[in-house]
Amino acid sequence: MNCVIIRRPSENTYQGKQRGTFTQGVSAETAGANALCLHEVAIPPHTRGEPHVHAGHESAIYVVSGRHQIWHGDGLSMHDDLAPGDMVFIPADTPHMPVTSDDPVVVVVARTDPHEQESVHLLNI
Repeated sequence: MNCVIIRRPSENTYQGKQRGTFTQGVSAETAGANALCLHEVAIPPHTRGEPHVHAGHESAIYVVSGRHQIWHGDGLSMHDDLAPGDMVFIPADTPHMPVTSDDPVVVVVARTDPHEQESVHLLNI
C-alpha cells in the first residue's frame, strides 16, 4: 500500500455530532486507515459542544489556537483550562465536551477509531 496525501483538508468539512466543524482528514473513508482518524476541528467562540464519549476509542487533542476549557469525567464535573500548545489524552469511554469563551478554537484530534463519527455517542448530561 502507498502513502495517502490529504491535500487542503479544510476545503472538505462537515459538522460533527458533537458540534464543531471537522475537516475530512485521515480516516477509513478518506485514506483506508484501519486504526486511526486524524482531523482538525474548528469550534466557534461562546459555544459548548455536545457532551459525548468515543465508545471504545482513545483520543488525543493538540490545541492549535484559542483558549478554552474541556469539561470531562463523570457528570462533566472536571473543568480544565486549555491554551495553544496544550495536549490532552482522553481515555476510551470518558465523557467530555469543549466549552469556549471569547476565542475561536482550532484543535487537531487523533482517535483510535478509523471512522470519522462512528464511535461518537452523545450523552444526556
